[in-house]
Amino acid sequence: MGWWKAARSIPASILSFATSVFVRLVGAAALALLLATCAQPPSLLTQIKQLGVLRVVTRNSPTTFYFGSHGPTGFEYDLARLFAEDLGVRLEVYAPLSLTDVLDAVRDGYADIAAAGLSITRTREQHLRFGPPYQYVTQKVIYRYGEPRPDSPADLVGHGLMVLADSSHAARLEVLQEQYPKLKWTASDAVESEELLAQVAHADLDYTVADSNEFALDRRYYPELRAAFDLKPPEPIAWAFRRTDDLSLYNAAVAFFSRIRADGKLAQIVERYYGASDDFDYVGTRTFIHDIKTLLPDYQPWFQDAAENTGIDWRLLAAIGYQESHWDPHAVSPTGVRGVMMLTLGTAGDLGIENRINPEQSILGGAQYFSLMKARIPDEVHEPDRTWMALAAYNVGIGHIFDAREITRERGGNPNRWIDVRASLPLLTEKKWYSQTKYGYARGEQPLIYVANIRSYYSILNWITSQPKSTTDETGTVTASSE
Repeated sequence: MGWWKAARSIPASILSFATSVFVRLVGAAALALLLATCAQPPSLLTQIKQLGVLRVVTRNSPTTFYFGSHGPTGFEYDLARLFAEDLGVRLEVYAPLSLTDVLDAVRDGYADIAAAGLSITRTREQHLRFGPPYQYVTQKVIYRYGEPRPDSPADLVGHGLMVLADSSHAARLEVLQEQYPKLKWTASDAVESEELLAQVAHADLDYTVADSNEFALDRRYYPELRAAFDLKPPEPIAWAFRRTDDLSLYNAAVAFFSRIRADGKLAQIVERYYGASDDFDYVGTRTFIHDIKTLLPDYQPWFQDAAENTGIDWRLLAAIGYQESHWDPHAVSPTGVRGVMMLTLGTAGDLGIENRINPEQSILGGAQYFSLMKARIPDEVHEPDRTWMALAAYNVGIGHIFDAREITRERGGNPNRWIDVRASLPLLTEKKWYSQTKYGYARGEQPLIYVANIRSYYSILNWITSQPKSTTDETGTVTASSE
């Protein structure tokens, strides 16, 4: 039974969805009358604009859609929200329990688009129409560090292997079973990818299969995870649409992806979610998760007080503090910066901080200094780029960020985007470039590592500390709206 058909007590958000479906059915009857008078029925895109709502079905996962510390977020959510804004309509997102229900919802017309990190497969193309690819992922067999590493599908025989039902992973295993008849697995529609990865990390499951983008994000939360081998070459992922003769919404999406690819917005969203996942430090990540449990409770109240004082998320402040000192109030560098937030003597004096090794004072001073860096970033730089540039300024100095922005402009990049400025910062070590700048030489690679580490710490803190804020009905369907 589809998730929208469950005969249960239906919450208002789902009732609104069901009502809108009813409106469309009533509209269909009206369209029949129009046809009788030879009038042309409105296209699906026109209907969406008339209703003022774009309904997107997705999965509740780190790579698609979830509720973070500031509300709904996720790679697919951001793309869908941008598309809804482009159409001038409100976005409604639904995340049912299973991938099967995601596919059924768009195939049967109960959702306009499936934006769920779906791989394009021949089986799915029989019932769905896929838009232009926006990412390429590789299916990876995942195992736990310390356990024997499988090197081929033959090594999976006789072990516990579970994947999502109706997934491209299950389809690939079915193909491989022809070559390896003894290969067995369980296909479940009661779990999500992250749950399977967690089971492997906790030694409750031998193996699973995950897309490379999911693995890149989730290994930060489960550092014991390892990728063994690829099940097949990289494959494209794209939005899925109902396969009908009406191509109006599909064509609008094709044009949308063409625009955001050309103007850099797609690259910006990719960088936002995956830019800090390229470099993975197993030992560092395990140590950080351990320190969250053992050290952070002593300092968290001061980070939260500083957050109230400055309006900066306390988790981000804590991530800065960890990058600076590993939350050690007695930390000191060869250059004389010290304390949890590693303030210089001059900066501490300017901020009115009397004792840099006092953790409460240091954390407040660091929060105030970071807030000043954000305030000095030009107004035309928007979030999250504004935060990333401010972090780099905290590390290397605001003047060098201004120089890197000028170099970015000179090279034809966008000085308001971190992804472009990030590419220019290393040039501050080259005389050809720094000799033309106001503030001169800088170790340009250093802030890149600094910002990437803090983003990773911040992501982990969000994952560990955020409380669910979603609306979940009795069938497990998670809903959100852009309003």
